[in-house]
This record gives sequence, C-alpha cells and structure tokens, in this order.
Amino acid sequence: MFAVNAVLARLCCCFGDDYDDSIQLSELEPVVLDSSKVGADCVILKGGRRLCGAGAALANAPLVQNKSYFELKVQAGGTWGVGLATESCLLDKVPLGNDPHNWVLRSDGNVCHDGDVLYTAFPKPGEGDVVSCTYDHIELNFFLNGKSLQCPINGIRGRVFPVFYVADKAVLDVAFKDFSFPPPDSFDEIMFEKNIF
Repeated sequence: MFAVNAVLARLCCCFGDDYDDSIQLSELEPVVLDSSKVGADCVILKGGRRLCGAGAALANAPLVQNKSYFELKVQAGGTWGVGLATESCLLDKVPLGNDPHNWVLRSDGNVCHDGDVLYTAFPKPGEGDVVSCTYDHIELNFFLNGKSLQCPINGIRGRVFPVFYVADKAVLDVAFKDFSFPPPDSFDEIMFEKNIF
C-alpha cells in the first residue's frame, strides 16, 4: 500500500497536482456483495459479507486486474456455490452452472458450466470449510482450505464478477480481503478498476 501511495505522490507532483496521502487506497469503496445484483429471495448481511436465503449475488466489482483472489466460509450447510458470472446470470435460478453466463463449484463438489459437469472435486467442501477462487483471465481455479482442488476452468470470456449462491438454509461468509488462507503467489484481493493503474 505504501508503495502505491508513494507512486501516486510522485505522479501527482510531476503533473503539478497536490497529492493528499491522507486518502489511502484501503479507504476507497470496499468490495462486497452487491445489493443491486442479487436474487429476490437472497439476504445480504454483515456489511455485504454474508449471504443467506435462496438465490445468487454478484460482488460489486468486476475482475479487471491480472490476478484476483477471493474466499468464502461455509457457515451453515445446505445448497451453495461459488465462482464467476457475467451480469446476464439469472440470480433467482439456482443452482448456478446451468447456463453460459456462470462457472461455479457447487456444494456437491461438481464444477459446472452451461449444464455440463466439468469436474467433480474431492474432497467435497462442507460446513466450516473455506473455499477460495483465483482468476487470471486465463483460468479459474478453486481451493479448499488452502489446497488446490485441481479443477481449472479455461475459456471464460467477458466481464465477470465473483458470484455466490445459496439455498436450503445455507449461509456463506465471503471475504475479499483479510483472508483465512494466503493467496497463491502474485494473486491479490480484488480492486476496483479506478484503483488500478
């Protein structure tokens, strides 16, 4: 963070602008679940970091940086999923993975897209587990408690967002920073496009 603020100070100085380093990048709008991009029967709690009810929700930031990382913790079992989706995703129709607008790992361990099961992950995630995702605009990968599930998805196109869905009393806590497990090398928390140089 310090290095980014130092670069901003130098750039602003070069262009004759005064740089106010009292505004840190961490003070900018946080990445959370987007209350305007959520299924009708979903409930978002804890400042945009908990999902319950029935349906899906997108994060409020698309994945525009080179290497993004995010997590969820399964607080209560049920039916749930995590992955990526475009804004065309049907957020009221779960489970996701049945149309061309989303790519997800489901609570049953299946990795799905467009109605196809691409992989079945073992072990299956359960209550108390942390599921992580990495995306580098080439490949989406899933991790269970910090270990790769070896289920890469390639060929994702378009502007995509983190997506989470719940049903059957599932409760998910999502994390876009302050992670339970460190991101793999060169992956980092999601940033808004305006925060990326």
